[in-house]
Parts: sequence; structure tokens; C-alpha cells
Amino acid sequence: MTTTPDGRPVPPAHAGERAMLEAWLDFHRGTLAVKCAGLNDDQARQAAVAPSSMTLLGLVQHMAEVERNWFQRVFAGQNVPTVFGGTVTGSFALQPDRGLDEAMAVWQAEVTRGRELIAGASLDDPGRLSEREAAYVGDREVSLRWIMVHMIEEYARHNGHADLLRERIDGVTGY
Repeated sequence: MTTTPDGRPVPPAHAGERAMLEAWLDFHRGTLAVKCAGLNDDQARQAAVAPSSMTLLGLVQHMAEVERNWFQRVFAGQNVPTVFGGTVTGSFALQPDRGLDEAMAVWQAEVTRGRELIAGASLDDPGRLSEREAAYVGDREVSLRWIMVHMIEEYARHNGHADLLRERIDGVTGY
């Protein structure tokens, strides 16, 4: 397996649809981890520019909530509380007593749980959206394929934010 210089596995150039989706999702999950690697709590709490309050710590918290929402609530139909309390959109909010190590551990647990829930499922298996989510999508059900593509998009968008945040913190850039 080929890896990037920072150790992330490069998705295969040729693979079946499921393997390709899983590989790209894992690549983007790994990218968020790399963007947070080696930072202390103060650094992880630094916002890039005013008026934005977005931080790497907030992004990790948010992605833990996104993982839970799409794999546990939508796909598996589980009635689980929010990860850190509050709302999905409020998951960016920082708490004085929550540091990067704790948030990373919670996020990794949510990733693991998501992998468990979709293992062996067909890409055509449905998940059920809330009324609010369905209003955006135009249907109450979405396939696991749709969820995985959406998760890749969600990570890719936020990894762009993470790249800018990390560069602002200590000048580290990467791909």
C-alpha cells in the first residue's frame, strides 16, 4: 500500500465502488488527524481570522457529531444523543474543560462505531432522514452510497478549513 509522506494511505487507483468509497473516506479522516497532530490545546483553540470562531478543536468535535448523525442516527436508525450536548451545528463550540486529546478520542470512537454499523451493509441499503434533512434532499431515504459520498464531501470541505487553520497556527502546510 502506498502512503503519503505523513503516513495516510493513498486510495487505490483501481478498486470496486465500496472499497473506493471507504478508502477515500478513510483518507479524509486521516487528513483531519494529521492536521491536528502535534498541537497543544491552546493551538487547537486558535481561530484563523476574525470574525470566524472556527478552530481545529471545534472541527474535530463537529466531525464526531457528523459521524454519529449519519451512521448512527440516519443509517442505523438509532436514537442517540448528540456527542457533546447541544446541537449538530453547535458542535463547533468550545468548552474550557475539553481538550484536543479528549475530542480526538471521542471522534475516533465515533469513526469506529460508524465502521461497525456499515460493515457488511449494501451500498443500496437505506437510511432515514429527519423531516428537516429530507426537505433539503427531497426524499426521506438516502442510500448508504449517498451517505458515504456526503461524508467524503463533508470531510473534504472541512479539511480545507483545517489546512488554513493549521497554516495560521504554525505554518505547517500539506496536501
